[in-house]
Amino acid sequence: MKVDLRKSLFILPNLFTLGSVLCGYYAILICSDQPTGDDLYRAALLIIFALFFDTIDGRVARLTRTESAMGVQLDSLADVISFGVAPAILVYHWSLKEMGTAGMLVGFVFVASGAIRLARFNVTSTGDEGHPHAPGKYTQGLPIPAAAAILISIVVANTLTGKLPFSPIIISALVVTLSLFMVSPMPFRSFKDLRLSWRTVLFISAALAVTLWISLRYHPSMALVWLLSAYVVIGIVESLFALMTRARAAASKAGQSPL
Repeated sequence: MKVDLRKSLFILPNLFTLGSVLCGYYAILICSDQPTGDDLYRAALLIIFALFFDTIDGRVARLTRTESAMGVQLDSLADVISFGVAPAILVYHWSLKEMGTAGMLVGFVFVASGAIRLARFNVTSTGDEGHPHAPGKYTQGLPIPAAAAILISIVVANTLTGKLPFSPIIISALVVTLSLFMVSPMPFRSFKDLRLSWRTVLFISAALAVTLWISLRYHPSMALVWLLSAYVVIGIVESLFALMTRARAAASKAGQSPL
């Protein structure tokens, strides 16, 4: 019996996706029974590993040409666990627990918003027959891995430096803000079709230079917080420019309309 290795390649990206699920699942287990500060740090590192697997699986699928409707659905289900439930539980035990029921509800808002965002992504990224579309330059709403990464980077930076003045109120406001960004129509760059140009090289060089300065001046973990925050700020700025452009176009069109 011959084995078609080409058809068997679809297993490879799914293994990376399941690796992300494993990291998220283990992080939840660590946080489930009165976790210590070291436990929360270990859970945060596991979610960072989940982010790595999540970044790899899609690229492996495109490289091996094994994109499938099942892969899209599996990836979203994995993201709900690894970047929705796991970070919400981690941040709850790290900070929001002091707020009692309100803190629990704030964590739930993050999970619910992430699930809604992923459901919308699945609908818009697949055709009528369920086949995935080619990735675009932008994605609608803040991706849930990016939202989770912002929270996790803050936990890691605070653990390693102890210099971040984040109270439960500030963290809850941040969680709600990230949740709103996820369900918003705001466009964020996907970086899945990134092509090198002089603008891209200039932007990456500037980002790396600032990252290096922050790493040397403060701490490497602080650089990660800055990079992820800059990603959100870029999305906001681009949305504002797009709104201004549409407003000017509408005003120009109205001015040219005959009486």
